[in-house]
Amino acid sequence: MTLSERDGKVIWHPYTQMQTSGLPVAIVRGEGARLYDEDGNEYIDAIASWWVNTHGHAHPYIAEKVAAQLKKLEHVIFAGFTHEPAVELAERLLKILPANQSRIFYSDNGSTAVEVGLKMALQYWHNRGQKRQKLIVLSNSYHGDTFGAMSASVRDLFTEPFWDLLFDVVRVDAPVEGKEEEAIAQLAGAVGRDDAAAFIFEPLLQGAGGMIMYGADPLDKMIGICREKGIPTIADEVLTGFGRTGRFFASDYLSNKPDIICMSKGLTGGTMALGATSCTGEIFDGFLSDDKRKSFFHGHSYTGNPVACAAALASLDLFEKDETWKNILGIEVQHRHFLSRITAYPRVRNARQIGTIVAFDVVNEEETSYLNELRDWMNDYCVGRRIIIRPLGNVMYLIPPYCITNEELERVYSILCEMLDEISSH
Repeated sequence: MTLSERDGKVIWHPYTQMQTSGLPVAIVRGEGARLYDEDGNEYIDAIASWWVNTHGHAHPYIAEKVAAQLKKLEHVIFAGFTHEPAVELAERLLKILPANQSRIFYSDNGSTAVEVGLKMALQYWHNRGQKRQKLIVLSNSYHGDTFGAMSASVRDLFTEPFWDLLFDVVRVDAPVEGKEEEAIAQLAGAVGRDDAAAFIFEPLLQGAGGMIMYGADPLDKMIGICREKGIPTIADEVLTGFGRTGRFFASDYLSNKPDIICMSKGLTGGTMALGATSCTGEIFDGFLSDDKRKSFFHGHSYTGNPVACAAALASLDLFEKDETWKNILGIEVQHRHFLSRITAYPRVRNARQIGTIVAFDVVNEEETSYLNELRDWMNDYCVGRRIIIRPLGNVMYLIPPYCITNEELERVYSILCEMLDEISSH
């Protein structure tokens, strides 16, 4: 029995209709931007395995550091205890995060990093004796699948079974091109409410919402309005952090810096699960008290896991190498050339790029949505040609590992152009 067949008898996969999906591809090893299945077939990972892998699969340096940590300390309770990898990682993160960030709180994935940020902001007001409980969020946002993160996200098919259980939020338009002033005006009205608690946003790029991109200037103005009103701002950098937008964080493009920043995905280079939420000294000070009821009662069994922290530290080491940033710049340049190639296709709309992320819509009779039937056809077309992608409905995108070679990227582009030729011929 193959690994795929064994999987089909025991595993329930995420975001998957198990009755119709068929057996998954069984991956047995990885190297660089490539993955290999149980039959020896070679795939180019064009989406960094759900946007997490930055330096390449099975990176020997990260593996070496993880192995060394496993021989020293695999885990220890993080309440009342600490360890070197967690302390060093926090110190190094605060050096590369915006200068207003003061503390690091560890969790274990993107959704929980967001949950931490939301709870920080909400309890900040509670500790001050003010009943401010209304979050301000952007339309088409996605912040994760835990209940707070779902509440802050768009109400769509992902969350429909839970709508009645989610808390209400105030929604404002994202400041996309042509709607900047409208979005800013909506935000100004929202922060004027006497129950406004915090403004959470995905800076410059709304990922799962359809790779929606917008400029730094209007977001800067929105953060500035919040600051004038004393309303904390939360940047969900789970996707945009660690070089994806061409800088370490998307917040690096902003003059006004967020009060809270949520991180995960590329934090460990894609090696293992780890989340982190940073905050300003003002937010942290809001929890200091002789009254223990003002403590931040939040945690995870694997908070600050030493092995995960060691992986993150190794990843940061690699970001200190000029080669990494040279590769990031190279991907940006190649993406721009690719965009110029595909704009001529009649079915391509809204070709766009930020940093190492490129996206475009492939139009058909259906509206753009996650359930657009073109999605499965495009996915199967590419995977059948050994290119790993995962379209968001009819939105196609690429988020490659930074180690991808020019030849590998050109192979990906060629397959996508062949796909577009096939679509255009019908």
